[in-house]
Amino acid sequence: MTFVEKLEQDVAFEILSQNGKPMFYKDLVMQVIEAKKKPIQSISTTISEVYTLINMDSRFSYVGNGMWTLTDWVIVEEENAASVDEEEALQNA
Repeated sequence: MTFVEKLEQDVAFEILSQNGKPMFYKDLVMQVIEAKKKPIQSISTTISEVYTLINMDSRFSYVGNGMWTLTDWVIVEEENAASVDEEEALQNA
């Protein structure tokens, strides 16, 4: 299945996964539009549509300053931070 045949949010997930780090929303949305070869009648409307689909999909998390990441990455980072905090508490006890 090519990107053209996939849903916008699935294409965004693959692009973000391949990028391996958070992306600025406009860069992510523009890559989705290009990958899907979406006909653009109004760029602002198309950006809004794709952004809304990403925003409603629980696989994505907004991390501030226009940056989006995968929710799985946020969970891993939180778990790693909790592990470090726990180790420090044990060392200081």
